[in-house]
Amino acid sequence: MLLVGIVNLSANAATPAEQVPALVQAAARQHLERQAEGAGLVAPQIVVEVVRGSRPLASCALAPTVAAVDTRLASRMRFAAVCAGADGWRYEFVVRAQVSARVVVSAAEVAAGRVLTADDLLLERHDISAIPDSLADVKAALGLAARRTLRGGEVLRAAMLAAPTLVKRGDAVRIVARREQVEVSMAGEALDSGARGAVLRVRNANGATIRARVTAAGTVEPVDMPVSIPSPD
Repeated sequence: MLLVGIVNLSANAATPAEQVPALVQAAARQHLERQAEGAGLVAPQIVVEVVRGSRPLASCALAPTVAAVDTRLASRMRFAAVCAGADGWRYEFVVRAQVSARVVVSAAEVAAGRVLTADDLLLERHDISAIPDSLADVKAALGLAARRTLRGGEVLRAAMLAAPTLVKRGDAVRIVARREQVEVSMAGEALDSGARGAVLRVRNANGATIRARVTAAGTVEPVDMPVSIPSPD
């Protein structure tokens, strides 16, 4: 069992059996509200339903402790209510929640590989109960490329986007080496493809294969070889 969070609702008064689901519901709502705040969701709205099982509930001498067992998807979570003591018990509940918020959607169809601009993005209210990686801020998607074709009005997920490929295999690239105030560059050919920050194999003008990091479109810098820089005299 994976315990992803614990909400202690204990008090000195006894808790009737019929109140236990309400405690679970309150704990689930509290968890989702904290989660929404941490994700920076815009104007979140949360509806929580506790599914009653077939096992009869019992009262508890004290208020139970409610533990979040699995909250990966708001649409189907699991919480456990635990009553301590010699006559204690443990019940597990399925909790279904509907979470909606203003999230980033594609304004129109976007082709796979295209870099997103502000004109491609909108904020709209959608049910994101089953979308754990939705984006709450347009800025989070700007400058990223679509991994696949995006439909107009589709809720964007982090997994749908990636840093754009700035260098493709076979591209002519500029290898730039810098040391203090001196900069030296030479032509090369990319032997791999990659986004900004990726380390690729590059064949330089002398025919040697080096490892280089992508710094911009068509530009790389050596990462693990000494660079021979002529004296400025």
